[in-house]
Amino acid sequence: MKFRKFAAILVTFTMVAGTLMGCNSSGQETVASKEETTGTKSSKAFDGVTLTMLKDTDTPDSGLNAVLALAEEKLGITVEMESRVGGADGDNIVKTRLASGDMADLCLYNSGSLLEALNPSEYFIDISGEEFVSRLDDTYKETVTVDGVTYGVPFSSTQAGGVLYYKPIYEELGLEVPDTWEEFLANCDAIEEAGKTAMIGTFGDSWTSQVMYLGDNYNVLVANPTFAEEFEAGTAKYADTPEGVESFQKLVDVQKYYNEDYLAATYDDGCDMIANGEGAHWIILTQCLSNIYELYPEAIEDIGVFGIPGDEADNHGLTIWMPSSIYGNKNAENVDAVLTFMDFYTSDEAIDAYTSAVLPDGPYCIKGYELPDNAYSAVKNDMQAYFDEGKTTVALEFLTAVKGSNCPSICQEVGSGQTTALAAAQAYDEDCKKQAMQLGLDWE
Repeated sequence: MKFRKFAAILVTFTMVAGTLMGCNSSGQETVASKEETTGTKSSKAFDGVTLTMLKDTDTPDSGLNAVLALAEEKLGITVEMESRVGGADGDNIVKTRLASGDMADLCLYNSGSLLEALNPSEYFIDISGEEFVSRLDDTYKETVTVDGVTYGVPFSSTQAGGVLYYKPIYEELGLEVPDTWEEFLANCDAIEEAGKTAMIGTFGDSWTSQVMYLGDNYNVLVANPTFAEEFEAGTAKYADTPEGVESFQKLVDVQKYYNEDYLAATYDDGCDMIANGEGAHWIILTQCLSNIYELYPEAIEDIGVFGIPGDEADNHGLTIWMPSSIYGNKNAENVDAVLTFMDFYTSDEAIDAYTSAVLPDGPYCIKGYELPDNAYSAVKNDMQAYFDEGKTTVALEFLTAVKGSNCPSICQEVGSGQTTALAAAQAYDEDCKKQAMQLGLDWE
């Protein structure tokens, strides 16, 4: 009963790219200290100012509410929320309100390719010259920059598509975190030989089957740095790219290691299994860490994370899902207040407030920000190391709007042995061609 209660929360949370992080110890100046030392506007200048923010109903409120309360205390700015639905219907609402000039002062929306599709230069404030933009993580900044102009700040933390692993099994069998795919499969063999389940499969929820393919994007881009641009242009295809085919082949490679009921097991079952050590590995989005913590707080430190390995041991990286972002309406009545709020939202003080309510499922997109002491070790130690070493890239969906709608079913087919990796890559290319044509792209 306890699990189902929180599972309902997670389903809503699943479509959201992000959570947050905290600890006000990086030495970064807060808005208040800047006012004292640089002579910028006093927070009293915004006493009684009310801004509006348009936000989708799928995004949790607790962290945001903590920041809004602090903004009112520190800046005098009150933010009133306006809600919209999520998904495609929500996208249409955003586009309609922008086109009609009825957008709120602040808009919470996607980062990456979907932002570019909004024609942001027409509607959103250019924040490129603002001091706080220098605090944005460079990889994140690329996802809110269009034609050299930056528009947004991160709403929450990142998350990753990687391998969750059960540390006690690794410790019992003397295994090390693998840095190549070959080493990973060797670990799976050792786990199976010990009579344990090496891989957790949750194909009963079809979206989970695609995380292996999507999370392998780091390895595709390492070998083919211009793949995203060429894929969108239609000049590169998965079936013609060895590393692209390999992303689907990895689904074939791990099939024999899955739990017996992997075709029926659900995301909820996966949370149970990894927390209780009923499987050693689960390739999934790290947003599940929050759900596991709610259900099994005593088990959260038994779970680690590593990126899906490729072929280069010295270039083992992690594929990241960037959070939604906050954009300022360039036609807002009080642009100064909007910019001050965006500045404040990126401060350590504000992020600390957010993370006091919601622990992060990945590192924050703010340079120098230190995670809170009580952050999950999977985030604070494992994921943060990839960020510190510069071995991250974003999922392909942040680089191009071309994503086939049949991706989950194609991954289910190849992951269950119904088709080959090459056939899956070809099927996905054809699926993406339909989307490309809808976007007006010249695909052959």
